[in-house]
Amino acid sequence: MQEKQLDGVWDYKLTDEKAYIVGYKGLDARVEIPAQIEGYPVIGIGKKAFLSRKNLREIILPDTVEEVGDWAFAYCNGLAGVTFLGGNVRFGKDIFKECGRLERIRFRAASAGGEEGIGALMAAAVQMMDAYYLLDLAEAGSREWLAKWDARLLTILRTSNQEGYSRQVLCGEEDYGSTDLEAFMSSKRKMKVRLALLRLLHPQSLLPGLQRELEDFLRSLTKGGKGEETWLVVKDEYGDRREYYKLFTDLNCIHEGNYEEILADIGEEHPEMKAFFLRLREENRTSEDFFAALEL
Repeated sequence: MQEKQLDGVWDYKLTDEKAYIVGYKGLDARVEIPAQIEGYPVIGIGKKAFLSRKNLREIILPDTVEEVGDWAFAYCNGLAGVTFLGGNVRFGKDIFKECGRLERIRFRAASAGGEEGIGALMAAAVQMMDAYYLLDLAEAGSREWLAKWDARLLTILRTSNQEGYSRQVLCGEEDYGSTDLEAFMSSKRKMKVRLALLRLLHPQSLLPGLQRELEDFLRSLTKGGKGEETWLVVKDEYGDRREYYKLFTDLNCIHEGNYEEILADIGEEHPEMKAFFLRLREENRTSEDFFAALEL
């Protein structure tokens, strides 16, 4: 197959009356892959086709695409959203490797079913959980798929926070960052917090036992607890997203013992979150106990 170029940005090949995207040279943040080239359907995205496109924020794949090759979008560290308009796609190895900002993977079946949260759970499966077996557009959102997601979550949640530390030390600080054990364990707890928050925000088919375990885990790491990772993640990463700090409140992660410290921590950094916490107290001033009201 001879490689060709379209519009100066698309590298492609034609074979058997089908087109394959093998490279992209554009600088757009939002990219929509063409459904046809030279009248032939685009059925594949080649290996490393979008490798390390730092500018890429969102990409849309047409319903003609049937396969996505190894590392197709790897190291696109600004990529936040991917949409698959087709419903049956074969995926290669680590196609979203090191896409640390990936938040949603949309696909036709999820949109039709109104399951917006499934796209966020699928993105977390490949970005945080190393569970590419959950990248299944046909099954995603089903009870069986959610059960697999939750099983992987439980495995991560119950894994020791020290696991992998020795390997990091052996590899050296230069390659993997600090070799401080407590910093390493805190990083592991933060990752678990992100997953627990996400699952509680999208509780489709969430079993009561797992829900209680996630809630207890998050409360154990609030401000003033044995660790503060729940509060740190909410403040530092989701401080401008109401659904997160509202969930933080609903879980009783804010209480009489840490209320003033939390307000001091926020300072002027996240005014809407601070106003939300202050308004809750104001609205409950007629209650005998503001914090007892929060626990209702």
